[in-house]
Amino acid sequence: MLPWNRASRTPRARRTLAALLLAVAAVAASTTTAAAAAPTAAAATSRGWNDYSCKPSAAHPRPVVLVHGTFGNSIDNWLVLAPYLVNRGYCVYSLDYGQLPGVPLFNGLGPIDKSAGQLAAFVDKVLAATGAPEADLVGHSQGGMMPNYYLKFLGGAAKVNALIGLAPDNHGTTLLGLTKLLPYFPGVEDLLNANTPGLADQVAGSPFMTRLNAGDDTVPGVKYTVIATRYDEVVTPYRTQFLDGPNVRNVLLQDLCPLDLSEHVAIGTVDRIAYHEVVNALDPAHATPTTCASVIG
Repeated sequence: MLPWNRASRTPRARRTLAALLLAVAAVAASTTTAAAAAPTAAAATSRGWNDYSCKPSAAHPRPVVLVHGTFGNSIDNWLVLAPYLVNRGYCVYSLDYGQLPGVPLFNGLGPIDKSAGQLAAFVDKVLAATGAPEADLVGHSQGGMMPNYYLKFLGGAAKVNALIGLAPDNHGTTLLGLTKLLPYFPGVEDLLNANTPGLADQVAGSPFMTRLNAGDDTVPGVKYTVIATRYDEVVTPYRTQFLDGPNVRNVLLQDLCPLDLSEHVAIGTVDRIAYHEVVNALDPAHATPTTCASVIG
């Protein structure tokens, strides 16, 4: 740990400020969209995703399913990434999962094993609509971890080609880490007084995490990519996000662009450098170098 002095505080303060500005911009965009239209499948279709008439092309033969994070939903988490992928020719879909009764908009709070069941049903729906034999999954935070349960225990490995996690809490985190998300989601703090098993399941050492992480991190036949940021303040230490096993690529964002200051929220909601790496993972045969210039790609 660096000494507590002005020299050590200043870079850290700048990183925090930059990350907060990115997060505030993302949340502001989400709030504006929510005020204009409810986060429904119809709203997503109007932006080019959740279009069940979309047929995968020869260049992009698998549909992409986006899995939001804790407190997220199928629209707000993907206002940047979903159009980014659609504009590159992918059929893109997103779901809501982990809803609590009487709690609108803020999802990912229900029992994670039940959320994985919702993901399983949604993937089946997407495959039936597109005619594709497999899908690719891209998830943020809990949405990058929860699919592991689907792959391990619910037969998902036969239906998924790749799982790409943006800041996934693959080995759990602390409740303190999860509560650091609260400033980005006004009004959510009151939910901590309610029954939120989706939070409890994510705590390192919980019964859910113990079962999920028993044995190997991965299952045969699935390609895994984990994209983490050094400045993650929610899933810490950030290296606990990484997976071990064959067909795994663990990526630290700052190894690709040392100037990238994204923290836990920004990497999943606005970071086009991270999104360039997502596209590389979706189509590794045509991957191009991810650098700081990817922000304008």
